[in-house]
Amino acid sequence: MSGGTRLENANPLIFQRSGERLLTATDEDEDVADPIDDREIFDLIRSINDPEHPLSLEELNVVEQMRVNVSDEESTVSVEFTPTIPHCSMATLIGLSIKVKLLRSLPDRFKIDVHITPGTHASEEAVNKQLADKERVAAALENSQLLEVVNQCLYTRSM
Repeated sequence: MSGGTRLENANPLIFQRSGERLLTATDEDEDVADPIDDREIFDLIRSINDPEHPLSLEELNVVEQMRVNVSDEESTVSVEFTPTIPHCSMATLIGLSIKVKLLRSLPDRFKIDVHITPGTHASEEAVNKQLADKERVAAALENSQLLEVVNQCLYTRSM
């Protein structure tokens, strides 16, 4: 959200946030094995801030629970995200923010795949290739300016 620059999508559609997950006594019991599921991953990423708008990725419908797939047994997490416009220049940054949030939040055993929903972005293949490349992601996170922008996206503001 840099001042003076023109927004690519000045009037995005805003969607209603889904309700908070209701916790049960079993969820809070530390002695019960609690596998990671789709909703838990969605809860981690839904409040990530959009880099252009003062809205969350959930409010812009960039992330949806139905586009999150988790296999706790196989230690895999797959997240599809949908940019608000087909030529969104922030798509790589959004994907990187999602990936960083999951890398910081999940146990190391998980393989994390973050990619654009098929057919929703003009540079889908190039963005997906960047997000899948561990070395490119690591290099991006060594860039202090880029890391600062990612951290701003991950900063949780009160809703």
